[in-house]
Amino acid sequence: MSGWIAIAGLGPGDEALVTPEVTDVLGQATDVIGYIPYVARVAPREGLNLHPTDNRVELDRALHALQLAADGARVVVVSSGDPGVFAMASAVFEALENHPEYQDTDIRVLPGITAMLAAAAHAGAPLGHDFCAINLSDNLKPWDMVEHRLRMAARGDFAMAFYNPRSKSRPHQFERTLEILLEECGPDRLIIFARAVSTKDEVIRTVPLGEATPDMADMRTVVLVGNSATKRIGRYVYTPRSAT
Repeated sequence: MSGWIAIAGLGPGDEALVTPEVTDVLGQATDVIGYIPYVARVAPREGLNLHPTDNRVELDRALHALQLAADGARVVVVSSGDPGVFAMASAVFEALENHPEYQDTDIRVLPGITAMLAAAAHAGAPLGHDFCAINLSDNLKPWDMVEHRLRMAARGDFAMAFYNPRSKSRPHQFERTLEILLEECGPDRLIIFARAVSTKDEVIRTVPLGEATPDMADMRTVVLVGNSATKRIGRYVYTPRSAT
């Protein structure tokens, strides 16, 4: 029996936001591979092997999935949100590139609802016009590249979504991010802090950039920044679809 790999997004946290397609493939799986807290979201059952691993071992995790599938396993590699957004889909294909002996593996990518889209929906429609997503972690790219992309996105008047804004090991970087945004966008630009979106701990806070402070974000926070046309309508924030 030939094996396969499904790379699946578990959504931002609420089980209601896991797609039926992902739920179905998890029911067919013999093995589930992923970062410890994401594998913990998969209910154990007879015949299902769970393989939780620590952070920063994405390529090892991906190679393990390829090896299991080659032996006939039905493997689901899980990520939160969407697996193609700063997650495991890219890692699996990188491992495939590095190990051409597995290039005949049947691989499917199953989309999920990202934290930025869930956060935007709960805030209103701040990503209603052109936008970009930037991972503020410098684990896999140099910080000067992050700064360059921040400035270019701001100068292009994109709305922006930031992942991994502030961790204990790099608290200064989000402070620098806010400084750059103030320089490029001014103090009145709206910024949204969406923490633990779609869970019982969800908190969404919108302030002008001039009132934003680094401690408003942590690793459970997605940060959204509007473009020059983004505005508040009551408790909602939206970006008009027409260019200004």
